[in-house]
Amino acid sequence: MASPWIAGLRSVALNVPNLAQAEDFYTRVWHLDVVARTDDALYLRGTGADHHLLALHRGGDRPQIRHVTLRARSAQALQDIAAATDRAGGRVYSPVGPIAESGGGMGLTIRDPDGRLLQIVHGDERHADAREVKDRPYRLAHAVLNSHDVESTRRFFEQALGFSLSDRTRIMAFMNCDRDHHSIALGDADNDALNHIAFVMPDLDSVMRGGGRMRDAGHGIEWGPGRHGPGDNAFNYFIDPFGVVIEYTAEVEQIDDSYRVGGPDDWKWPTGRVDQWGISQPPSARLKEAQRAVFFVPTSA
Repeated sequence: MASPWIAGLRSVALNVPNLAQAEDFYTRVWHLDVVARTDDALYLRGTGADHHLLALHRGGDRPQIRHVTLRARSAQALQDIAAATDRAGGRVYSPVGPIAESGGGMGLTIRDPDGRLLQIVHGDERHADAREVKDRPYRLAHAVLNSHDVESTRRFFEQALGFSLSDRTRIMAFMNCDRDHHSIALGDADNDALNHIAFVMPDLDSVMRGGGRMRDAGHGIEWGPGRHGPGDNAFNYFIDPFGVVIEYTAEVEQIDDSYRVGGPDDWKWPTGRVDQWGISQPPSARLKEAQRAVFFVPTSA
């Protein structure tokens, strides 16, 4: 099931209204570390090898998503993706070349038919001191993107980037590129907003302690604790100070070519349940609103 071109999800870039507030929240409360900064941008790492997990840029009075960054398996994969993007109905927004931002490497940016920007990098900087640390995010698990036409978006990810479907529920398509059950998921919606960004914690205890730490800081759990069906991962969901939905997760299922792709009939809960454990309350109304409010920065066609 692994993509021939994409090795995994590296980072997400956002515009935020207040960089100072973002730095305080994402370092002191969310437990990331600043790895680089410019006058108008902030780059935040976890404890893993990825140069950064979030790139936060100054801009506007509401959050926007600039792009999702995926890591290519090789330099040749960048060329292959550029060619496949055209065939799949997207376009190359920035051609293959040096990445002129912190983390470096070579890369390209593609635009899917609905305006989502996806950056693909290879040879970017990696940290030599990667390690798991209790109560601190290690890497990104996945980004979930809403889609007004999930099957069309799914085909683009399959054809342009080599992703495969790992599971399909009534409301979501889970897309696989490596061992993680999903690195991208596509939510059935009437919009194309960012649904949420999930950060891997080293263990279940850290997911729970993170929930308590966030609540102490005034950011209550909006959904969780619980354990998902597809992906089998434990979760707690929150909303950051700007309205971006973020998740702490752990124990993401690792799969290979023997994994059987499930359909909606395989992922039904008994009445009243919203997770495997059956202990989580449904997502809050506030969370549901936030999951449809952060859009990609508009680009020309």
